[in-house]
Amino acid sequence: MKSQDVRKQFLDFFKSNGHLIVPSAPIVLKDDPTLMFNNSGMAQFKEYFLGNGTPKSKRIADTQKCLRVSGKHNDLEDVGFDTYHHTMFEMLGNWSFGDYFKKEAINWAWTLLTEVYKIPKENLYVSVFEGSKEDNVPFDQEAWDIWKTLIDEDRIILGNKKDNFWEMGDQGPCGPCSEIHVDLRSEEEKAQVSGKSLVNNDHAQVVEIWNNVFMEFNRKADGSLEKLPAQHVDTGMGFERLCMALQGKTSNYDTDVFTPLIEKVEQITGLKYTSNEIKNISEEQNKTNIAIRVVVDHIRAVAFAIADGQLPSNTGAGYVIRRILRRAIRYGFTFLGTKEPFINKLVEVLANQMGEFFPEIKSQQQFVTNVIREEEASFLRTLDQGLEIFEKEVLALTTTFYSPEGNVISHESKKIISGETAFKLYDTFGFPIDLTILIAKEKGLQVDEQGFDEEMQIQKNRSRAASEVSTEDWTVLISGNVETFVGYDKVENEVKITRIRKVDSKKDGILYQIVLDNTPFYPEGGGQVGDKGTLVSANETIEIIDTKKENNLILHFAKQLPENIEAAFTAKVNNDLRTSTSKNHSATHLMHLALRNLLGTHVEQKGSLVNPNYLRFDFSHFSKVSEDELRQVEASVNAQIEAQLQLTEHRNIPIKEALDKGAMALFGEKYGDNVRMIEFGESKELCGGIHVKNTAEIWHFKIISEGAVAAGIRRIEAITGDAVKDFYQNQENTLAEIKETLKNPQDILKSVASLQDDNAKLKKQVEQLLKEKVNALKTELEKDFQEINGVNFLAKQVDLSMASTKDLASALGSSKADSFVFLASVEDGLPNIHCYISKELVAGKSLNANAVIKELGKYIEGNGGGQPFFASGKGKNTAGIAEALVHAVDFVK
Repeated sequence: MKSQDVRKQFLDFFKSNGHLIVPSAPIVLKDDPTLMFNNSGMAQFKEYFLGNGTPKSKRIADTQKCLRVSGKHNDLEDVGFDTYHHTMFEMLGNWSFGDYFKKEAINWAWTLLTEVYKIPKENLYVSVFEGSKEDNVPFDQEAWDIWKTLIDEDRIILGNKKDNFWEMGDQGPCGPCSEIHVDLRSEEEKAQVSGKSLVNNDHAQVVEIWNNVFMEFNRKADGSLEKLPAQHVDTGMGFERLCMALQGKTSNYDTDVFTPLIEKVEQITGLKYTSNEIKNISEEQNKTNIAIRVVVDHIRAVAFAIADGQLPSNTGAGYVIRRILRRAIRYGFTFLGTKEPFINKLVEVLANQMGEFFPEIKSQQQFVTNVIREEEASFLRTLDQGLEIFEKEVLALTTTFYSPEGNVISHESKKIISGETAFKLYDTFGFPIDLTILIAKEKGLQVDEQGFDEEMQIQKNRSRAASEVSTEDWTVLISGNVETFVGYDKVENEVKITRIRKVDSKKDGILYQIVLDNTPFYPEGGGQVGDKGTLVSANETIEIIDTKKENNLILHFAKQLPENIEAAFTAKVNNDLRTSTSKNHSATHLMHLALRNLLGTHVEQKGSLVNPNYLRFDFSHFSKVSEDELRQVEASVNAQIEAQLQLTEHRNIPIKEALDKGAMALFGEKYGDNVRMIEFGESKELCGGIHVKNTAEIWHFKIISEGAVAAGIRRIEAITGDAVKDFYQNQENTLAEIKETLKNPQDILKSVASLQDDNAKLKKQVEQLLKEKVNALKTELEKDFQEINGVNFLAKQVDLSMASTKDLASALGSSKADSFVFLASVEDGLPNIHCYISKELVAGKSLNANAVIKELGKYIEGNGGGQPFFASGKGKNTAGIAEALVHAVDFVK
C-alpha cells in the first residue's frame, strides 16, 4: 500500500465516522509563546482542551506536520542512528472535544488497524495505565475491559506513568493513555523472544504506532490534578511507522516515504544505501547509511519549516532550523564526500512526493530550494574556516626544543585538544564535536570530550536561567466567560477582570497576567506589537506594559495587581503609541504592493515588525534592491498616501471569498474559515492588525535601510508620520552644522569636494613621508643585526603605526639571509608585535613565526597569528613589550 493511500484511508475512515477533516497547522507556531514548533497533533487544539475556544466540530481528524528537536520532545540526536526516530514526522490523529470517549476511540483504532489496514492481530500489543498512587489516579479498568473484548489478555500490558500518562507540559490538560504497539520481527525472532517483553524497550521492530490519550485531568502549578469540566480524546498515530508496518518493512527509511529521497542522494553522491533487510554490513557502509538517513530526514524538516515561514537564523526557531540543516550538511561533508551544496536538490523530489496533500511545499518549491542552497554554501565556507582554526590549534600544540647551538633536538606535541577549543569550534564556527573528534583522530590526537561537555553545560545553564519561567494557576473571578476584543472600534472601554495569574521569570521578574471580559488592547500578532495603556478604577491606576495572546486568551501584563480585583475598570489604550503603530502597519501593506508591482510577484512577505517607532519588512528577493528601485518604492507608497485611500475593512469574510477578491494570504499563517481583509485601493491583505482609516493619516513614508537578512531574503526598515518629520529635522540640523563648520560657503557641495581634494593630497604626502621614515629606519636598524647560532637576529621597538611596523619587519627580513626579525610598536595606546623568519630558517631550523607570536604575545596580553615565515599580533599591555623583546632571542639561542 502506497503512503498516499495510507494517509487517505485514515482520513476517509474517520470522515465516515462523523469527523471533520481539517488541514495541518503550520509546523512553526507563531501564536503560541509556550511552544517553538508544533511538536504534536494536539498543539493546534490546545485552546479547546483548555476551554478557551469552541472547535468547528466536536469530532475532528487530520494529519499534522510535527517537529521534535527542542525542549521536552527532542529526538534530533537519535535521528540517523536508528530507523524510526525523525525530526519532522506526520501525526495522524482523531479528536473528540467533550463528545465520545474511551469506548469509541479504542474500537475505532482496532477496527481501522485490523479490518481496514488488515494488520494481523497476533502482531499487535496494547497497553493501559496501571495507575499512580502519587497522583491518586486508579488503574484504568475501563480501558482494560474494553480491550479484553478485542484482544487476548496476554497481549494487554500495564504501563507506568512515564509510558501511559500523557501530559501537555508541566501544567495543563493530561490523562491516562492506551498505546498500540506492532511487532514487525520475523517469525523466527518472535519464536525466540516474546514481543510483549520488547514493548517500550526501544526495539527497532517492536514500536508504538498509535496512542489514545484520554484527557480528563488538569495538572496544576503545585503538581496536583483536578478533573476537567469535560472529557476529551486526543489520539496520534505515527504515519511513517504505520507505513513501515503496512509495507512489510522493518525500517521507516525502506518505505516509499523516504525511498525517493534516498534514490536522489544515491544519484548525487554515487554511493549506495543498503536496506535494513541486509545484515552484517561493513562499518564504512553503516556510516554511509547513517549519513543518508540524516540527510533525507532533515531535508523534510528544514524544507517544510521554510515553506511555513521560518527562515534559518542565529536565534530562536530559526537557529534550530539552521542547526538541523547544518547537521545534514556536515554528515554529507564527512561521510558522503559532498563538498558542494547538494541538499537543495532534494526539494524537488519532496515537492513532487508530498505536494498533493501539502500544497505549500509545491508552491514554495523554488524559494525553499534557493534558501537551502545559500545556507549550504555559507556553511561549507564556515567548515573551511573551522578547518583552518583546527590546523592552527594543532600547530600550537607542538613545542620545538633546541640545543645551545641552535640545533633542533626534538618536537613535543600534546595529544589532546582542549574542551575549550572544541567548544569554540562548535559555538563560533558550527563545528560539531563529532567532526572535531573525527579529524583529530585522523591526526593521531584526542579531544577532551569531558571539557567540551562542561563548556556546553555552562552555556545551557546560562540559557536556561535566562529563560526560566514559573507560572501559577489561574485565579478565576468570572467563570464561563468568553472574552471579546473590541479594539478595532475602541481605545477605551469599561471592563471587569475575569482571571489573573502570577508569572515569575529570570528575564522579566514578577509580572501579573490579567484577562478582561472585553478589551480594546490589541495582543501582539501578525508582526504588530501589543498595546500598552492603563486600567483605571475609582481608586487606582494600573499600568499595562504589554499585551499578548496565548491559547485564545488575551493577556494584559502588569507589574502589580489592583488592590480590588473585583472592581469596575476603564481599560485605556495608549492612543499615541497605537496611532503611530497603525501608520506603520498600513504603510507596510502599501509597501508590499509597491514591491510586488516593481520587482515582481515573487516578492512575498517573510516576516515583519510593526511598532510605534518604525516598521521592518522582510521579503523574498534574490538581489539587492537598488537605490533607484528604493526611490521608486518610496514614490509609490507616498502616491498612495497622497491619494487619501479610504480603509475598506471586511471584518468577517469567508476566506475563499477574500482570496477570490485578490487578497494576499501569507504562508505559515493559520487562517480560519472566516477572516479579516484589509483594503487600501489595490492593496488587499488578510490581516488582523490595527490600521489607519485613511492613508492620508500616514503623512509620509521614508525608507531608512535595505539589506540582506538571510539567503534570498531582503529587509527594509522605514518610518512614517512624526518619525519622518524628526528625520528631516535632524537632516536639516546636520546640514546647518556642516555649513557652519565650513564657514557658511555659498556652494556647500563645491566646498566639500575641495576639502576632499585637499585631504587626498595631504594623504599622499603623509604616505610619502612614512615611506621615507621606514626606509631611513631600515638603513639605521640594519646595523643592529646580531649573528647568533648562524641566525641574523634583530629585536627592536619602533615609533611607527602597526601597518608601517609590519612593512618595516618585512623589509628588514628581506634585506639579509637567515634573518629573524622581531619588531614592536604602539598605536592608539595598544601594543602590536611582528615576526619575520627567513624561509630557509623555517625549513632548516623548524622556526615558526606563528609560534613566536603566540608565545611572546602573552607578555602584551594579546594574541595573533599568521604564516610560519611571517606573523603579527595585538595586545593590551604596552609595558610587556620590553619583556617580549628580551625573550625573543630565546628562539634562536
